[in-house]
Amino acid sequence: MRNLILGGARSGKSRLAEQLASASGLPVTYIATSQPLDGEMSERVSLHRQRRPADWGLIEEPLALAAVLRTEAAEGRCLLVDCLTLWLSNLLMLEDDQRLAEERDALLACLEQLPGTLILVSNETGLGVVPMGELTRRYVDLAGWLHQAVAERCQRVVLTVAGLPLMLKGAAL
Repeated sequence: MRNLILGGARSGKSRLAEQLASASGLPVTYIATSQPLDGEMSERVSLHRQRRPADWGLIEEPLALAAVLRTEAAEGRCLLVDCLTLWLSNLLMLEDDQRLAEERDALLACLEQLPGTLILVSNETGLGVVPMGELTRRYVDLAGWLHQAVAERCQRVVLTVAGLPLMLKGAAL
């Protein structure tokens, strides 16, 4: 079962993903894509760590997401990726369009073949004002295209707003 959980900042998407992972009854591996490069991000990472059960595995991978998913996915196992937009930002900051395309294509190619349960978390960035800067517009465009392609490959897609799940695709929670 592949799940995509979208939402804005502080919408409850990560908490929902963690609840789904716990409710699965499967061993969980949390795949973190963030890079705590400043105090604020370090604080966010710390809050996520405190919330997670101690028996969950943890892999921190900011770039090679598809490779980790192919290695870690297995029947009877749940992988929770938080989050795709941070992963996309990490790739954008490399300023290497070929690497970005390769990593994106590798992710999309492997999604439908992965065994087990997969929960992908991502920030919905397309609901606001069109950004003024070129890099920000590119990021929003890339995130939107990525979300469309990932949603196409998932059985369940959820938009989380104010801590409430809105089912976009698949069975209700």
